[in-house]
Amino acid sequence: MAKTAADCTTMAEIRENIDRVDNALMALFEERWSFIRRAAEIKAGLGIPADVPARVKEVRDNANRNAQAYGLDGDFYEEIWAQLIEHAIAYEKTQLGEG
Repeated sequence: MAKTAADCTTMAEIRENIDRVDNALMALFEERWSFIRRAAEIKAGLGIPADVPARVKEVRDNANRNAQAYGLDGDFYEEIWAQLIEHAIAYEKTQLGEG
């Protein structure tokens, strides 16, 4: 059953809700990945390379700022996003025949 952290009184409830949130995050990551796949298709048609440094910076900066807005460690989450970006660029390079 979905609860807030403050409503949890046992470790079992904490774990159940962490697992619930982790599953929801995976659904969001899958949605994000659907846009990465589509971006590769669009880039192929427009001749845009997989790695667009200005966009990489923008996405990393957004991750940092968004994390901070939620009271999280912006630098930590920016690094997580850096890994997501690196993985996406590698995928797009393969799809675009860049490498």
